Amino acid sequence: MSSGGLLHNVLFFILAIGILVAFHEFGHYWVARLLKVKVLRFSIGFGKPLISWKKQKGDDLIEFVIAAIPLGGYVKMLDEREGPVEEKLKHRAFNNQTVATRFAIVSAGPIFNFILAVFFYFIFFINGEEGIKPVISTPIIESPAALAGFENQDEIKSVAGSEVQTWQDFRIALIDSGIDGGVIPVKVRTVDLYETERRIEIGDLHILNEKDDVTKLLGFKLWRPEVPAVIGGTTAEGAAAKAGLLEGDHVLAINQQAIANWDELVEIVQSNAAKPLEFLLLRDGQETSLQLTPAEKKRGDIMVGFMGAYPSVPEALINKTKTTIEYSALEAMSRAISETWTFSVLTLKVLGKMLVGQAALENISGPITIAQYAGITASIGILTYIKFLAMISVSLGVLNLLPVPMLDGGHLMYYLIEIVKGSPVSQKFEELGQQVGLTLLLMLMSLAIFNDIQRLIN
Repeated sequence: MSSGGLLHNVLFFILAIGILVAFHEFGHYWVARLLKVKVLRFSIGFGKPLISWKKQKGDDLIEFVIAAIPLGGYVKMLDEREGPVEEKLKHRAFNNQTVATRFAIVSAGPIFNFILAVFFYFIFFINGEEGIKPVISTPIIESPAALAGFENQDEIKSVAGSEVQTWQDFRIALIDSGIDGGVIPVKVRTVDLYETERRIEIGDLHILNEKDDVTKLLGFKLWRPEVPAVIGGTTAEGAAAKAGLLEGDHVLAINQQAIANWDELVEIVQSNAAKPLEFLLLRDGQETSLQLTPAEKKRGDIMVGFMGAYPSVPEALINKTKTTIEYSALEAMSRAISETWTFSVLTLKVLGKMLVGQAALENISGPITIAQYAGITASIGILTYIKFLAMISVSLGVLNLLPVPMLDGGHLMYYLIEIVKGSPVSQKFEELGQQVGLTLLLMLMSLAIFNDIQRLIN
C-alpha cells in the first residue's frame, strides 16, 4: 500500500473511531448530568492529552480532553473510591448513587451507540439503496445449492421469510438463517417469472467455521451478463500496465486460444501465474500482439495469476445487474431500526458460535482491517462510509454490553448481582474481575491484530 493510501485509511479510521467513541461517552456524560452526578472529565482517547479545555456547566467545572491514543475514551465522575470527597458533594458521587442510577449511566454508552447506528442507517436508506440484484448463475456442481435445485438466473426473493433485495441482503440472510444448520427455505423467481421455494440442506455444516464466503460455501455464484474482453483500465504498476495494455484494447486471443468474453480471459490469467502469455489484441481497428506475465497472488492455499486490469462494461449491462431501492422517511426509519436489530443479534450469534468452536476465530477483525474498510468505504462515497459507521457502531454497542469486567457490560453484571444479593459486590471481587477482564481484552486484541497481519500477508 502506498503512503498516501495508508494515510487515507488512518485518517478515516481516526474519524470513525472519534465519532463513535465521542457519542458513546456522550451517552454516559448526558445521563450522568441528567441524574445530577458530578462529572469531572470527558475524554476522547487515552494517554497524554493533546488538547484540553474547561467549561462551566451549571455548578460544575468540567474538563474536556482529546488524548493521544484514539482507541477509546472515558467519563470521569466524582467517586469516593478514587479519592476524598467533600461532605457537601458526597450525594453527587457516583458510588453513592442507587443501583438504578448507576445502571442507567453505565448502560447509556452502548444504548447511544445503537441510537447512532439507527441514525446512520436512516441517512443511508433515506437516500436510496443501490446494490447488486440477488440473481444467481448455475450453482457449483454437487453443492448444497445445486442439490436444492437452484438454476441459472434464479432471482432470490426471500430467505427463511426475510425479504431479500440485494446480493448483500442475501449473504446476511444466509448467515443469519444458516448459522445453526438445518434447512433454509429460499423463495426464488425463475427466469420464466415463476415463483417457487427451494430448500437448502445445511445439516451440521458450520458455515462460519470455513474460510470461504457463505455464498461460495453453499455453491452460489452471482449471475453476470457476458462482458466483452475489452480493457476498461489498468492499475498502476500492474502486469497489464507494464506489458502495455491500454484502455479500449479488445483481447482476441491468448496463446492462440480465442477469447469470447472477460470471464475466459480471467480464467486463463488466473491459471498462469508467473507464466508469459501472448496476447492478440484489436487496437484502433488493427491487430497487434504483446507479451504479458501475470503476477502471483495467494488465494487460500493456492497461487493465482492477476494482471491488474478491469473490463469495460457497457452501461446497459451494468443496469441489468443493479437495483435501486427508494424509501419514504417512515420506511427508512423502519429499515434502520430493523437493520440495527438484525446486525446486533447476528453479532451475538457469531460471538456465541466462536465460544463453542463453531465459528472460526479468523472472523475477528482488529484496527488494521477496520482502518482498511474505513478507507475503502470512504473512497466509494459518503453514504457507503456512513453505512460502515452504522455497522461499527452496532458492533461497539454489542461488545460493550458483554458481561466482561472492564467493559460496560461487566459493570452492569455487578449491578445485577447487587440487585439479587441486596448489597454491592466486594472491592476484592471487583478488583479480581478487573484483572480477568483486562487479560481477556488483551488476548482478544492480540488475536484481532494477529488476524489483521495474516490478512495483510495473504
